[in-house]
Amino acid sequence: MANPSTSQAIEGLAAEIGENIYIDIAKWHLYLADAHLHMLLAERLYPLLSSNTVTESKVAEILQAIPVKLGGGKREVPLADLLPMQCQVSLMDLLEEFQRNL
Repeated sequence: MANPSTSQAIEGLAAEIGENIYIDIAKWHLYLADAHLHMLLAERLYPLLSSNTVTESKVAEILQAIPVKLGGGKREVPLADLLPMQCQVSLMDLLEEFQRNL
């Protein structure tokens, strides 16, 4: 079973990501909480935070490795391709701030 403080930290990170980071589809902003991607992303990013190894390239690798199904699963697109550059910058800022508060 996961450490309760780790679970709480991941949930807190997921909440921050879900409220502040969005994918852009045809100029529509779909926040990651609404897309049900915030918890998955937080679970993948948290090990970087806890080991103090957050880098832009590692975050980009994680974003590239998360497939997002479109059209009922007809296509899969990496999450990295759906996040506007502004959101990628915001995600890095969010991660740095979250790591400082750990």
